[in-house]
Amino acid sequence: MSTPSGQSEQSSVGDLAAAPPNKVPTKRGVELMLLVFATVLVTGAFILVQGNQAQELKPEILFYALAYLAMFGIAHVVVRKFAPYADPLILPCVALLNGLGLVMIYRIDLAKAAAAARASSAFSGSAPSQVMFTAIGIILFSVFLYFLRDHRMLSRYGYTLGLVGLALLILPGILPASISGAGGAKVWVRIPGLIGLQPGEFAKIMLFIFFASFLVAKRDLFMNAGRTFLGLELPRLRDLGPLLFALAASVGVLALEKDLGNSLLIFGVVLVLLYIATERFAWVLIGLIPFIAACVVAYKLLTHVQQRVTNWIDPFSNYSGAGGGYQLAQSLFGLGTGGIFGTGLGAGRPELVPEANSDFIVSGIGEELGFIGLAALLLIYLVLTMRGMRSAVAVRDTFGKLLGGALAFSLAWQVFVVVGGATKLIPETGLTTPFMSAGGSSLLANYILVAILLRISDAARRPKSTPSRPGMQNTPISQAHTVMVERSS
Repeated sequence: MSTPSGQSEQSSVGDLAAAPPNKVPTKRGVELMLLVFATVLVTGAFILVQGNQAQELKPEILFYALAYLAMFGIAHVVVRKFAPYADPLILPCVALLNGLGLVMIYRIDLAKAAAAARASSAFSGSAPSQVMFTAIGIILFSVFLYFLRDHRMLSRYGYTLGLVGLALLILPGILPASISGAGGAKVWVRIPGLIGLQPGEFAKIMLFIFFASFLVAKRDLFMNAGRTFLGLELPRLRDLGPLLFALAASVGVLALEKDLGNSLLIFGVVLVLLYIATERFAWVLIGLIPFIAACVVAYKLLTHVQQRVTNWIDPFSNYSGAGGGYQLAQSLFGLGTGGIFGTGLGAGRPELVPEANSDFIVSGIGEELGFIGLAALLLIYLVLTMRGMRSAVAVRDTFGKLLGGALAFSLAWQVFVVVGGATKLIPETGLTTPFMSAGGSSLLANYILVAILLRISDAARRPKSTPSRPGMQNTPISQAHTVMVERSS
């Protein structure tokens, strides 16, 4: 016989099941306003550059402004349609970084075009190709958001993506230097007359997906501690497989391709993933010791690594020699010239730095916008990273937490390595500045990365559907977590 209280409970459960999910604001209007603000800033920057460089405004500014507006307008519509609950700050931060990078690339093109005209030689700028790669990146971004309706789908292909990523990572190292070499490292795959790509940019995303899915599946193995040494709970030897795999991949890249940047990026993110999954500092310490030892061995054996360390210690010791410190020295001169407030957009000489539109684009920003402008740029990266981390923390599944954390941290880690190399904090590694450096591979890979981050963010902020009966699972049994229970005696 049911009591009134029981009837009340049943009716409340029925009302709860029939009630629609709580309304959560999508904040797409906020995203649109921030994108308009970014467009105004970028257009104003183009006008300043053109006015200071050419002393006139040319119609090509209108082309860049309209192209920028159209591309990110399309990106906004795609996010509004396929990821309506995604974080409203991620896409505007990406748009502003991409726009400022395009402005700096265009500014360097103008300076190099003027120098080529004085020398009566031909010159082809990088800004038009950067617009093209941005458009392709937006297309890839849209395709990923359309087809990837649930980020957990990626975990099903974790091992396959890990194998493909490893193959892409080592591919340039086994190819002839004529089609893979550049700047002393072998990171390219060039098809003569067609296109050149850096497979490592795409491989790192695949490897992050693999490690996230692996750690979710085998997390209990890493939680079992072995012996204790100096207060640290050390893992068991048989559980060191993924760490050894990451170490082997990083050292292999360093040895085959002489690519210190990607090696440092991949291993650093894997260590962070292990720490997030286990919350044990011992994994970080155990990983750092063999990696530092491998770097020391690489320094002893590889001339390319020795040269970069020498340039870092004293860039003026071999200022103008082959492989010398000219590039780093010019970067330091430019940053010193910019001072606190900078020389003004279009009023400096960032083109004096080799690779000023790619590896050392932050030097040009520091020279013409000064310390304040460079600090503001780093704050934009910080906001982008923190919003990605926030999405990773808020998402409900472990795989999303690990993958989102890895992708967000990889952006921050890459910016630290790039800015550290340009300011002589650490040796220069050849990594590109995310969304800003000229070139297609990094830009395309980073737009895929942002699409995955937005999908995780959408899942984190989307209202959770209410179960129709108490204890009913919302996910299929095949995707539900395994729960260990004890049988009562």
